[in-house]
Amino acid sequence: MKRKLSLVLVLVLLLGAVGLTEAASLPFKIGLVTGTVSQGEEEYRAGEKMAAKYPGSVIHVTYPDNFMQEQETVIGQIVQFAMDPQVKAIVVVQSVPGTTAAFNLVREMRDDIVLIMGLPHEDPDMIAGVVDFAMETDQLRRGNNIAQIAAEMGAKKILHYSFPRHMSMELLAVRYDNMKQEAEKLGIEVIDVTAPDPMGDSGIPGTQQFILEDIPRQVAIHGTDIAFFGTNCAMMEPAIKATLDTGIIFPEQCCPSPAHGYPGALGIEIPADKAGDIDFLLAQISEKVAEQGRTGRLATWVAPINMVFVEAGVEVAIKHIQEGLDFADQDAVEQAVYEATGVKLSLARYTEGSNFYLVIADSIIF
Repeated sequence: MKRKLSLVLVLVLLLGAVGLTEAASLPFKIGLVTGTVSQGEEEYRAGEKMAAKYPGSVIHVTYPDNFMQEQETVIGQIVQFAMDPQVKAIVVVQSVPGTTAAFNLVREMRDDIVLIMGLPHEDPDMIAGVVDFAMETDQLRRGNNIAQIAAEMGAKKILHYSFPRHMSMELLAVRYDNMKQEAEKLGIEVIDVTAPDPMGDSGIPGTQQFILEDIPRQVAIHGTDIAFFGTNCAMMEPAIKATLDTGIIFPEQCCPSPAHGYPGALGIEIPADKAGDIDFLLAQISEKVAEQGRTGRLATWVAPINMVFVEAGVEVAIKHIQEGLDFADQDAVEQAVYEATGVKLSLARYTEGSNFYLVIADSIIF
């Protein structure tokens, strides 16, 4: 018997497929900071899973939704971990503004704590001097890849939805430039659309309402052979809904994952015996897309990447502390991430010799 699942439960089920869930104890503690359900549900659920896997050893807290206006809170939450002598690592995903300042303060207090960032929002050059290990989706390669997959799916234009705060981030700006250059080679026009910042006065609801209303407006102007790409997680579910309604192209999310936006937009149903089966979820998405006559118009990565970053961050910290994993050994890190999550990622260094790794996974077109 099937039962309809909320996005929360879908994510919980998916997490069962990304690494083991058996409880274990550690002879030290790890501080783990993620967003809340409303800001980054994938990271939050992954954080819950890691805290359950290592009860009493992984301490999971969340930064405030309005993190741009509450950076002192963000900093305080991170720095408090350094006050516990049993804490030997701190992992922050997403690494919102304030994380680097907090890590600098931690470094002043203690030099024995391993500091790890996932999805950093701050300048990579700022991060490099303080972090031991960082992971981010490969925005440099993704710019080209997004244009290429959009072309493969039939796009004549790409609508790039963002706002000034995001476009001031170096990696997002470089991704945009690379996307635009590759699109030009492919004969695709990139159109900039400024959306409300979810950190602004209208909040997340304002951003989501804008996406739902603007995509049909753009279709009226440009037709349906346009691809949506947005830089913010809150945009994804309404964008998928609008894509299904209008028939445009959706090549991938800002944080690519089959669990990001698709379950809520499609109303996924999963039988109990398929819990934790990512391949089954992918098949369900394909089926739902086909039912609406949109086959070939939506895509994503095969891996739930934000979940991977949380879980990999905790596990590589453990492996470094207990087994001496060398963060500078790219092959060893890539293997460690695979062993921890069961997801094969391609890693590349942001700069030669750095421990800031950019990752990419395969795409799937539904």
